[in-house]
Amino acid sequence: MFISIENLCFSYSHAKTAALERFSLHIEKGEVISILGRSGSGKSTILRLLAGLEKPSAGKVAIKDQILVDDQIFLQPEKRGIGMVFQDYALFPHMTVAENILFGLFRLKRPEKKKRLQEVMELVELQGYEKRYPHQLSGGQQQRVAIARAIAPNPHLLLLDEPFSNLDAELQEKIRKDLRDLLKKADITSIFVTHDEKDAHILADRIVKIHDGCTDFIGRPCDLLDVYRQEAKAAAKITETPELLRI
Repeated sequence: MFISIENLCFSYSHAKTAALERFSLHIEKGEVISILGRSGSGKSTILRLLAGLEKPSAGKVAIKDQILVDDQIFLQPEKRGIGMVFQDYALFPHMTVAENILFGLFRLKRPEKKKRLQEVMELVELQGYEKRYPHQLSGGQQQRVAIARAIAPNPHLLLLDEPFSNLDAELQEKIRKDLRDLLKKADITSIFVTHDEKDAHILADRIVKIHDGCTDFIGRPCDLLDVYRQEAKAAAKITETPELLRI
């Protein structure tokens, strides 16, 4: 198992209920996982716990047998080997595309930086855009730069927070498939959170559906559709009241 998440619990201060209750998930190398839920369901809390921006009250997270957090260990965010693409992309407006991508590669020597920059620019298909600034790019191109910056250091795991929330509906349709192709081409293990079921069904290998901090469902997109069909049939049977009972 590449990533192991076991019984994560977390509560925000002064909150009456837990934000996350005994959340567990095991992920294979290269899988694309969607965490699906409404606002306030706890999905973004999971990303923050994995990234090390919050500390769980209980539970364990490990990547490739390295423990990131448990009852005794808390690895700092910069040591976790996790990349994150924020909802607003968080690109540096005063830096070019190349400078944004190179920002996290300070440990590499200049020839290695140049080689890695070329690799990720080809991967996100933005060759020739190196000298442009974020305001000179479309929303989809900005997202690609944010992804390139996040994957440039070769992270073990890529986290994406509502990756399509800043894109208009027409662009979302195109970017969904492009993003899945990009993640699969990079062979990078990914978790993205969304409230949009269409995002989850198009991009994910598996969907994790959560409600009020608890897991409702874990499985393939087709399995979730089967659950919905069964629920619809059950609801239909309840509404089909026999004529004799109506008298």
